[in-house]
Amino acid sequence: MVKTDVSGLSQLGQAVDAPSSPEEAKLEKVPFSEAGTDFVVRFTAPEFTSLCPMTGQPDFAHIVIDYIPGEWLVESKSLKLFLHSFRNHGAFHEDCSIYIAKRIVALLEPKWLRIGAYWYPRGGIPIDVFWQTGAPPEGVWLPDQGVAPYRGRG
Repeated sequence: MVKTDVSGLSQLGQAVDAPSSPEEAKLEKVPFSEAGTDFVVRFTAPEFTSLCPMTGQPDFAHIVIDYIPGEWLVESKSLKLFLHSFRNHGAFHEDCSIYIAKRIVALLEPKWLRIGAYWYPRGGIPIDVFWQTGAPPEGVWLPDQGVAPYRGRG
């Protein structure tokens, strides 16, 4: 087993202030020692928060990010701080969801990535956002994201 090279990380193991915006947030990566082995990494953020850009009211989502690494893994503390940076950021659900996915793709250049952003309804309409970089590689076990569709009182 190869020891992970963490020499380029600036946040892990350090006291770090939460970034004030997603643009300011620093996503970090570490080399993946098992490059060439296809498997799915899943991050789940069940209490994601951003702000409505019109009203300033909080919007909440359950976000699931699945990716198949290439040469890099996202460092989880930097991902947590990045997701936290949306708490005071005003953007529509679609913008937040796609921005998150594209930032991770730009950082890691993964073999494949998908995001499922399951937004809780305000005004009676849930807005769920789904995006992926393409078809997943054949032969990779890809479990369902496990988030039931919103049913309201139905």
